[in-house]
Amino acid sequence: MHGYSESKGDYLVRLRRIEGQVRGLQRMVEEDAYCIDVLTQVSSVTRALQKVALALLDEHMEHCVRQAVEEGGPQGSEKIAEAMAAVERLVRS
Repeated sequence: MHGYSESKGDYLVRLRRIEGQVRGLQRMVEEDAYCIDVLTQVSSVTRALQKVALALLDEHMEHCVRQAVEEGGPQGSEKIAEAMAAVERLVRS
């Protein structure tokens, strides 16, 4: 079971909302909306995706990483390295 399993419904709602925002962006471009308005919406979608990513990372740290560290052995270090790689990818994006 993944760390986010208990919140899966909440994540799906948030992602569907973001999907709707992206469709709205497509409409704005199709309708030749003012570029600053489009950029504002792009920023909004980006922030929404970042919030989802941070929430998933938090769930991963609280469940998967914590469990691996408590069990001991190399799995704990592997999960920590995996989480750090995810943080690095988020920071670069």
